[in-house]
Amino acid sequence: MNETQKTTIYLDSADYQRLKAMARRQGRKPAELVREAVAAYARRGTRVPRSLGAGRSGKGNLSERAEVLLKGMGRAR
Repeated sequence: MNETQKTTIYLDSADYQRLKAMARRQGRKPAELVREAVAAYARRGTRVPRSLGAGRSGKGNLSERAEVLLKGMGRAR
């Protein structure tokens, strides 16, 4: 494990009680569950979706011209 840093968090009473109950059921300490949850959340935020850039057209102003480009679409002919 990396070096740990001490921090303080504030939870509302209901969340704190749920955290303590989960820790008790799992035979773990509440701090372990918090560290695990924070680590999972932090990892999730660093991933770039594979779909990012999938619709790249090379034309930089499509979103600005959306109304003009889509005019008449969806209408029966």
